[in-house]
Amino acid sequence: MEKPLQCLALASLLLLLSLPPPAAAYLQERKNYIVHLRPRDGGGGSVSVEEWHRSFLPQATAGLDSTADDGPRIIYSYTDAFTGFAARLTDEEADAVRATDGCARLYPEVFLPLATTRSPGFLGLHLGNDGFWSRSGFGRGVVIGILDTGILPSHPSFGDDGLQPPPKGWNGTCEFKAVAGAGGCNNKIIGARAFGSAAVNSTAPPVDDAGHGTHTASTAAGNFVENANVRGNADGTASGMAPHAHLAIYKVCTRSRCSIMDIIAGLDAAVRDGVDVLSFSIGAYSGTQFNYDPIAIAAFKAMERGIFVSCAAGNAGPDPGTVGNGAPWMLTVAAGTMDRAIRTNVRLGNGEVFHGESLFQPGNNSAADPLPLVYPGADGFDASRDCSVLRGSEVEGKVVLCESRGLNGRVEAGQTVAAYGGAGMIVMNRAPEGYTTFADAHVLPASHVSHDAGARIISYLNSTRNATASIDFRGTVIGSYPSPTITFFSSRGPSKASPGILKPDITGPGMNILAAWAPSESHTEFSDGGADLSFFVESGTSMSTPHLSGIAALLKSLHPDWSPAAIKSAIMTTSDAVDRTGMPIKDEQYRHATFYAMGAGYANPALAFDPGLVYDLDADDYIPYLCGLGLGDDGVTEIAHRPVACSGVKAITEAELNYPSLVVNLLSQPITVNRTVTNVGKARSVYTAVVDVPKDVSVVVQPPMLRFSGLKEKQSFTVTVRWAGEPNVAGAEGNLKWVSDDYIVRSPLVVPGKGE
Repeated sequence: MEKPLQCLALASLLLLLSLPPPAAAYLQERKNYIVHLRPRDGGGGSVSVEEWHRSFLPQATAGLDSTADDGPRIIYSYTDAFTGFAARLTDEEADAVRATDGCARLYPEVFLPLATTRSPGFLGLHLGNDGFWSRSGFGRGVVIGILDTGILPSHPSFGDDGLQPPPKGWNGTCEFKAVAGAGGCNNKIIGARAFGSAAVNSTAPPVDDAGHGTHTASTAAGNFVENANVRGNADGTASGMAPHAHLAIYKVCTRSRCSIMDIIAGLDAAVRDGVDVLSFSIGAYSGTQFNYDPIAIAAFKAMERGIFVSCAAGNAGPDPGTVGNGAPWMLTVAAGTMDRAIRTNVRLGNGEVFHGESLFQPGNNSAADPLPLVYPGADGFDASRDCSVLRGSEVEGKVVLCESRGLNGRVEAGQTVAAYGGAGMIVMNRAPEGYTTFADAHVLPASHVSHDAGARIISYLNSTRNATASIDFRGTVIGSYPSPTITFFSSRGPSKASPGILKPDITGPGMNILAAWAPSESHTEFSDGGADLSFFVESGTSMSTPHLSGIAALLKSLHPDWSPAAIKSAIMTTSDAVDRTGMPIKDEQYRHATFYAMGAGYANPALAFDPGLVYDLDADDYIPYLCGLGLGDDGVTEIAHRPVACSGVKAITEAELNYPSLVVNLLSQPITVNRTVTNVGKARSVYTAVVDVPKDVSVVVQPPMLRFSGLKEKQSFTVTVRWAGEPNVAGAEGNLKWVSDDYIVRSPLVVPGKGE
């Protein structure tokens, strides 16, 4: 049974021993912390959660008010997704709280970064009476929670035509009702709240002033809007993946950053409100042990409540080991391209033509005719290579070749070129960026081309003293090849926190995605401020994540009894490992993409609704895995939100978790792992194991055939992996497929190379 008075007494003693007089304490700088507490014994009795949280505050235990001169001491009391609270503490107070019995640890406040007309069709979602999309009711009745920068409620994507009222049991609140002229909640947006610094003050509504949240919300669940485009480009009927799902908005980010305290508060509220899917397009802790990762801890509780959590893998690629949001109870989403390009062609004086992209395609093209072509970076000065520093006499009236600045900065390069009188710009990728090109809203005629094209343009420049180039606008092109590919920026596995679980899990559209937009003065690339823009094109794993959130909502609508793990399995085992021509999906260098880049493959929702078999897990199934990670009783307890003694649990390795993919760290001896599948397809069905692996790997599946006589029937099998010859230091990849007359259930199989 809990002993709150003992906690008070200990905190008081620590206060007397370690803190200066109260008056001096008020003068010290206070910092924001998340205070993670161990679960209360017996549920806490008659002591409320808020009282329990206040008992850990040193000033409260000393008989002082828990409100300081510069604001409240407790910022949030977390009640549903996280055990603990957020508070403002001095260094000495933080040390006292940290030493108090019942405190697991303190997390200083950190700030995380923010990580469509074509994508539904590209993913096989088409209007029709017999299609999966319509059969799912377009996500009807499902609530998607969006943690982001808020939403523009007046946008037509958030109209509620064809939508039902909020589901019974919905507990959310709407903070739009007092906002004149800004739109409000309806049967589409059924909840909206703002938190902490994202709220600016306690009465500020969750209106999006950045555009990011509006974009991600409409990608997941925007309603149908005809004639959606950006200045005439990418024209079509826009909709989200689940256009008839409900939206619950949790504004936890400002334009540039997201406080971890606000994120956990948003997660906590979403779980309490009763969302079905959580969409999280925010950067994450990379490589942090799960019991030190508040997001992973809160997401575990959400999963335990039956909530599907979809998270961005991050934009730190293409380096290996950069993937974030890697807990196996979350879906980790990579970013890929589609077959749509907003095409601009570069024509050189020697007749060579290179395909590029640009969202800015004006009727008055100052670079339509051949103009002198220059490369300021030829002088070897880095700032000249990316056009940060230019000389007017060098670029005036010319087409300027600039090296890419990475994930951002290309529009700014064009602004610099235009300011010095340049007539046009060619942005060339750096080598690691390969063939990934952005359709940016440039301020002058421009084309973003691949690294290979850029190298050939430089070669041309070096071959003549009279180099010329022109830029030709071709508009929106469907059928761009190869597609899909993996973008350079999409973060790669393996996960440092759990390398034995394949991460990312899946790839979705994340490149040049058109979706709803909230105009903002922060977009200076448009001379008129872009005030008339209702849609905009953005790229990132922030964009791929809501695609998968919407797909999960469709599956939840069709299969309300499926667990989050079953939905994840359906998405992963039906994904595509080949592109639209049947060739293996390529990465940004047009090389065969590894599973560490794309996860199981590129999402195929038209197959995911009827996967045949699923690899299922519930919350208890993760406990042996967590014990096997060596986190100790305290670490597993912190994640599970309940006391766990690993001595009483049969720990398993990462490879033995019943996951839809397999990572087998193979040394000299064979390794055998177990899997269990649940029949969700045809009641009477027979599946045969088909293994596709390189010759130097041997895989034996026992039994080689699974016979099912009913739905929800479970069958187990073993997979034994060994080297067929000498171990390959580069590792190996392949697939294990269960094949029946009606289904192919594919699981990636990875044998990591040395150092992975």
